[in-house]
Amino acid sequence: MSGKGTDRKIDYIEFNVTDITRSKSFYGGAFGWTFTDYGPEYCEFQDGRLTGGFTTLAPVSAKGGPLVILFADDLEDALGRVEKAGGTIMKPIFAFPGGRRFQFADPDGYELAVWSDR
Repeated sequence: MSGKGTDRKIDYIEFNVTDITRSKSFYGGAFGWTFTDYGPEYCEFQDGRLTGGFTTLAPVSAKGGPLVILFADDLEDALGRVEKAGGTIMKPIFAFPGGRRFQFADPDGYELAVWSDR
């Protein structure tokens, strides 16, 4: 996912869903998205421009909405910048297949994530 010119840019959008098969059917049928499965709890989608994912690993928010994920060349630096700017760390840095990430809330309470492949 990373590449030249991607540092501190929106890189990925993740939807918490209750049923991945239903989500694939809906978005595939309505918008022509394509999918790559990574086990029963995660599926990546491609819409032709942006890549994102469907996951059942977290609850669906009562407020709804996807998790916007930014990329950072230096994850620790990004975490420090978020804290200095007034963000609240919701999940500290953790590893996942393919990289590491953390999640934060901005001053209005919107939760986003930052990931790195390093």
